[in-house]
Amino acid sequence: MRKLVVGTFVTLDGVMQAPGGPNEDRDGDFQHGGWLVPYFDEKFGELMTEWTKRADAFLLGRKTYEMFADSWPKSTDPAEALNIRPKFVASRTLDKVNWNNSILLKGDVAQEVAKLKA
Repeated sequence: MRKLVVGTFVTLDGVMQAPGGPNEDRDGDFQHGGWLVPYFDEKFGELMTEWTKRADAFLLGRKTYEMFADSWPKSTDPAEALNIRPKFVASRTLDKVNWNNSILLKGDVAQEVAKLKA
């Protein structure tokens, strides 16, 4: 059985958000976009690259997929893994996914992820 490894960015007080800029994910008037950016350093970049390279595939939600699909295809290394490996997208609102090697999960996401792990 394959392992599902979750990578997430969360503060000690429970703020969970991708390491984007200050205008990323402003739903509900969230005022702390880009909170992680000041903590980026060379070592963090190396770790993120290594984690990405070790993955066989990626499981993304709609928002993450849309942000990634808008930027990563234009990037070069270390984006290679994201651009060439399978990306499984969990969404109730998307009808199709266009980024290379992206697959839209249909139906019950928990069941679909269990199938992927098997």
